[in-house]
Amino acid sequence: MALTEREREVVDLLRSDPRLAPGEIAERLGTTRAAINVHLSNLTRKGVVLGRGYILSEEPCVVVVGGANLDIKARSAATAILGTSNPGSGAMAAGGVGRNIAENLARLGTPTYLIAAVGDDPMGERLLADTAAAGVRLDHMHRSKHPTGTYTAVLDTGGELVLAVADMTATQYLLPEHLGPLRELLAHAGLLVLDGNLSAPTASHALDLGLAAGVPILLEPVSVPKAAALAPLITADRPLYAVTPNREELTALTGLPSGTDEELIAAAGDLHERGVQHVWVRLGARGSLLSSRDEGHVVVPALPAAVEDVTGAGDAMLAAFAHALLAGHSARDAVGHGTAAAALTIESAHTVRPDLSPRLLAQALAERAAPAGAGDAAGDRTTAKANPKTSPKTSPKTSTKTSPAKGTTTSTRSTT
Repeated sequence: MALTEREREVVDLLRSDPRLAPGEIAERLGTTRAAINVHLSNLTRKGVVLGRGYILSEEPCVVVVGGANLDIKARSAATAILGTSNPGSGAMAAGGVGRNIAENLARLGTPTYLIAAVGDDPMGERLLADTAAAGVRLDHMHRSKHPTGTYTAVLDTGGELVLAVADMTATQYLLPEHLGPLRELLAHAGLLVLDGNLSAPTASHALDLGLAAGVPILLEPVSVPKAAALAPLITADRPLYAVTPNREELTALTGLPSGTDEELIAAAGDLHERGVQHVWVRLGARGSLLSSRDEGHVVVPALPAAVEDVTGAGDAMLAAFAHALLAGHSARDAVGHGTAAAALTIESAHTVRPDLSPRLLAQALAERAAPAGAGDAAGDRTTAKANPKTSPKTSPKTSTKTSPAKGTTTSTRSTT
């Protein structure tokens, strides 16, 4: 069960000092003792506080390892003309696929740790401050000798991506030896999320640590070149819970065409044979296709949304997917959560929607969501069983150790 922002503040204080009295907690948080008693009662009901002395349960977290950089977005005021200067506007914000996923997760109330590299420079300080303010836990960030990465995107007047340039040198120098804290974090993790910005050796090491800990792994390929670099890591002896490519990235991962629905399903099947339980393919405006090794495939239509800015939609999609998995939903249900989060995000001018919350996501699901399979083409009919269940051996861990599993509204996402 998700915690409120105030409940998480109470838990953080109790983790640092379990002997704190309600009055002391109230004083530190600037509220009343009566209010703290209510929060403590709710935390007990949710199973976070286990008894007197404020013994805390080990709340499953998500660990994200990937890219963190500063996003610089320029938007043309009119139709962009290549080869010349265009009038428009610009903005800077914390970004990076891994970092964006982590922030979305934190805003949805999921305890989230981020392992990423930032430079020892003012941009890195800003990135860390903004990310921590969103609730992401940054105890194990790596401060690199290389400058903090940047992702510079040019958007047209409609918010669609025209061109982007990424400098991810700091992330490329996040080395296996910098992942020392990951082993300890995985002991309490319900999911491990890796993004394709990692170098192949670092991604390989993170995969091995996750598999050794028995933690389900989600892999976001990020781009075609990065997917091609990661493809050799996906093997039957390294089973992944889910991989989340678009069509082009799926081809890069498999070496197989994916232009038609039949080709797409065959390419997903190749990944299933290589140990991937769920392949969630983004299909742009059409939505997405979830192919599951044991339950067949289903097309999930995109949800209606007024496009403001498409960047970050895929990051929100994966985050809400992971959030739902950790809450105990099946992969198919979790795809619906991801699809709704993507729709909410592209309606915002921000790469990570600042007002994203469990309540907003639930409202979007209730008001906009169509049933899985509603957008199926003739060649995309689901072959799933009526009531699919995820395999207990490969399902994300939840706080009760029971089985816990991406849709799309856009063809564009962050690529760093």
